[in-house]
Amino acid sequence: MVDERTAMQTTAVYACVRILAETVASLPLHVFKYTADGSEKATQHPLYPILHDEPNPEMTTFIFRETLMTHLLLWGNAYAQIIRDGRGRVISLYPLMPNRIEVKRSDTGNLYYQYRRDTGEIVILSTDEVLHVPGLGFDGLIGYSPIAMAKNAIGMTLATEEFGASFYSNGARPGGILEHPGTVKDIKRLRDSWDAAYQGVRNANRVAILEEGMKYTPIGIPPEAAQFLQTRKFQTEEICRIFRVPPHLVADLDKATFSNIEHQSISFVIHTIRPWLVRLEQGFNKSLLSRAE
Repeated sequence: MVDERTAMQTTAVYACVRILAETVASLPLHVFKYTADGSEKATQHPLYPILHDEPNPEMTTFIFRETLMTHLLLWGNAYAQIIRDGRGRVISLYPLMPNRIEVKRSDTGNLYYQYRRDTGEIVILSTDEVLHVPGLGFDGLIGYSPIAMAKNAIGMTLATEEFGASFYSNGARPGGILEHPGTVKDIKRLRDSWDAAYQGVRNANRVAILEEGMKYTPIGIPPEAAQFLQTRKFQTEEICRIFRVPPHLVADLDKATFSNIEHQSISFVIHTIRPWLVRLEQGFNKSLLSRAE
């Protein structure tokens, strides 16, 4: 089964999510105000220290934005609960797990959020209480999960890694045939004793001792087994394509040169990072600032 958590068990997905989340979280985040000469940092605005330094007492702004970006990349939506004081000013922000929240519309047409806590309790939150940044979606309200959309490609990657683990746990030898000149009464005991003595990477290349005229004939490695490394490499490229991450950033340097790495890095900033930043900036502006602000 492929879901957001199992997908992170693949090195390519983990690497892509990490490079994007850390890059976005490490960039400076300021609140600005318009002036006659253009704009300047609004360091006195109550929202400034929350976004720039500490959104809540439990985490820094880097951890907060890294968490939101990870949710966006895996679930296609990022949510945070907005805590306000009596005057309606934002005093803290807490991330909410996307798989526990549902966006609904009331009979009067207003949006609201239904959040399920660890205890199973359902909490209703209004739009003023939730910072919601949706990813790419069909209706503009809810983003869809990149993992769900690409589950076949990621599932193949998981299957390939599982095959590789099984392949090498048998010493990279898929098996063989034990021939006995007579009749074997206890086949299971014979197979188990053989596996215990010679199966596994640690037992590879041990000298086999055969009794009673037995003969061992190894089975050659099938072509599809010998080619699974190429399959894994192709799946890495597929996952990089999903997240729009240049392969060299996840340590795939097969086709990398000094020239194309420079241009790919520039393209990464323009075509990958910038859209995410605009999406986050507009989401923050919409949820955390009033129309006048």
